[in-house]
Amino acid sequence: MRIFLTGATGFIGSALVPDLLAAGHSVLGLARSEAGARALAAAGAEVHRGDIEDLDSLRRGAEGAEGVIHTAFDHDFAHFVANCAKDGRVIAALGAVLEGSDRPLLITSGTGMGEAGPGRPATEDVFNTAHANPRIASELAGAALLEAGVNVSVMRLPQVHDTVKQGLITPLVAVARDKGVSAYVGDGDNRWPAAHVSDVARLYRLALEAREPGARYNAVAEAGVPVRAIAEAVGRGLSIPVVSLPVAAAADHFGWMAMFAGMDLLASGAWTQARLGWQPTGPGLLDDLARMDYGAVPR
Repeated sequence: MRIFLTGATGFIGSALVPDLLAAGHSVLGLARSEAGARALAAAGAEVHRGDIEDLDSLRRGAEGAEGVIHTAFDHDFAHFVANCAKDGRVIAALGAVLEGSDRPLLITSGTGMGEAGPGRPATEDVFNTAHANPRIASELAGAALLEAGVNVSVMRLPQVHDTVKQGLITPLVAVARDKGVSAYVGDGDNRWPAAHVSDVARLYRLALEAREPGARYNAVAEAGVPVRAIAEAVGRGLSIPVVSLPVAAAADHFGWMAMFAGMDLLASGAWTQARLGWQPTGPGLLDDLARMDYGAVPR
């Protein structure tokens, strides 16, 4: 397939481009900068100049594609609600181009959207349209497209990691370095799911190739890594103390991260693994945190 890929120069997109090409697909990658365009060309992809602020550029990219994968997202969490709403508009624009065809559109969300209740893992069969997390805007936009006949499916992400980035843990490292302590909330027994970026990239390809309208996939290799263990790994890496904070102190310590710091985000990927034959093989989250170069983390 000729695949239009948003976020093609991002963390996941950079791993997805070579995976798609190795599987025999061609890639038209969205690039907003000259440096990004050069990187895509060097990787063997076609370049489509534009960005997620320019809906017309997205429509043009999707028009000539046989499938679309949308991984781009504005990760300025200080404006998280607005950025989630923007993602909904992006998804609507991409899907409008695909109406009346069976060309697949694979969009991105978070595993938390499949929350099944306290202490229970998030699963692919759960879709709470009234979920309090603003990221539900992405899945609501996808559901509207599905109703309109677009072949849309959803990839729900955990903490995607390697030895350079680890989802929400990357800003957590920055907070720990700034504060001089690596902290967790309460007993730190709340859990975050995880998967290595190479495994996630392969799963995006498998999901697009499956062309299954309405499917929701959990890109989960590890169902739940205790946040206390994450904080301890960061503390070792930065050679700083590890401390427990009361809930009342979380907002002052973590800033915008406080909304996530105490959340239990346990998630299952069992259905996804069985459905697509996806077997994660990459390193675990704590292994990557142990092997990363903390001195190279941007300040």
